Amino acid sequence: MVKFKEDIQVYTNKKFRILLVALMMVGMFVGNLFAQDTEMMAEDTTAIVEEEVLEVEETTQQAGGLEGFARKIVGSGLVDLFIKGGWVMYPMLILVIWALATSIWKIISLRYAKISVHDFLEKLIPLIREKNFDEATELCAQTRGPVASVLHAGLMKVDQGTEEVEKAVEHAAILEMSFLEKGLIALATTINLAPMLGFLGTVVGMIQAFEAIAAAGEVEPTIVASGISVALITTASGLAVAIPIQLFNNFFVSVIDGLIIDMQTGSEKLTETLMEVK
Repeated sequence: MVKFKEDIQVYTNKKFRILLVALMMVGMFVGNLFAQDTEMMAEDTTAIVEEEVLEVEETTQQAGGLEGFARKIVGSGLVDLFIKGGWVMYPMLILVIWALATSIWKIISLRYAKISVHDFLEKLIPLIREKNFDEATELCAQTRGPVASVLHAGLMKVDQGTEEVEKAVEHAAILEMSFLEKGLIALATTINLAPMLGFLGTVVGMIQAFEAIAAAGEVEPTIVASGISVALITTASGLAVAIPIQLFNNFFVSVIDGLIIDMQTGSEKLTETLMEVK
């Protein structure tokens, strides 16, 4: 009985050893397969990365001058869209640069022209009531903005009577208004032309799509995709240019309207005060 138990234990130990060896062999086999797959995947990944690096290097080498500078500033995505849009994008780019330069200039000039009319008149009117016209004229000369320029022109004619003052103020106000409205034509031109150029690009893209269909003799998405892409890119670009410029234009018009009201308020106050003094 004891011998039988010993035989069973020996048999069990052998069986366990055989199973352990088999498991080790299977583990080694699977490990080798996994290592091979990992190496293959690593090689494929390395090859893909090398290809992408080569493509980027080729693109960088090809994109010289302004294109390379644009890729660094706005990113390759926008530059690629610009190139895909075709020749229509170039006049649109000129409009964008023109409108942005005008907008920056208008922001600076209108910021310089805006003053507190209430505070300015509180300093000016007492001088006029005291008939201290020289100091009032000097105050207007030292104050920036169209309101001070208009009142300065009127005070320069104060010794010639109220009618001459009103004429001088009116003439100066017309000149100041023309200066304030300068640049709005450029913005309006961009707002009108940018969508038109976008629609022109749409027509060009559809023409390219139909020419591709005629050349292939059949209709497939891949054939017309290029032309439709041009159409959509140019349309979206035209709207993307016109919408923000329209917002800038509306803002500038509102500021100019406020300055015109300030000029009217100042000129009326000057005329009333001079009539009281006379």
